[in-house]
Amino acid sequence: MFIQTESTPNPATLKFLPGQEVLGLGTADFPNPEAATSSPLARRLFQVAGVTGVFLGSDFVTVTKAEDVDWAHIKPEILGAIMEHFQSGAPVMEGEAEAGHASHDGPDSEIVGQIKELLDSRVRPAVAQDGGDITFHGFERGVVYLHMKGACAGCPSSTLTLKMGIENLLRHYIPEVTEVRPVAV
Repeated sequence: MFIQTESTPNPATLKFLPGQEVLGLGTADFPNPEAATSSPLARRLFQVAGVTGVFLGSDFVTVTKAEDVDWAHIKPEILGAIMEHFQSGAPVMEGEAEAGHASHDGPDSEIVGQIKELLDSRVRPAVAQDGGDITFHGFERGVVYLHMKGACAGCPSSTLTLKMGIENLLRHYIPEVTEVRPVAV
């Protein structure tokens, strides 16, 4: 098994591509070891000293490290853990992955549908390339609230991406959108 690695805009995060399906559909975000109870793969990765976050995508694994840890010291162990997991035949997840966007009912449901469509067609594929995900969390009085996951969470360029990229895109296509803000879940 050959696992490729790619850097992300977040220097604390690397994207690992095992050359096979990881989740297929959906994503799974594990910001700490306690959150990883439903994923044997994430639990295995958190056993590597210095790993502080794991994010699973369709065909990739994004790993975030502690600030005081050097990639050169933990990358081989992470590669070994991913390889061992896939060779073991154990499932990546026990249960379902996250569907993505939060549901939204009410008078703005048509606008929210347009927001989700733009996020799914234009934004999420681009951020998946960088090892992350951005999902809809809410819409209130013209403000769109988005949840940033994986490499996007804590990335130095995430504010710029959110404001200059996503906000401009949504405001261009949906006049009711006035601002985009990140939300921590």
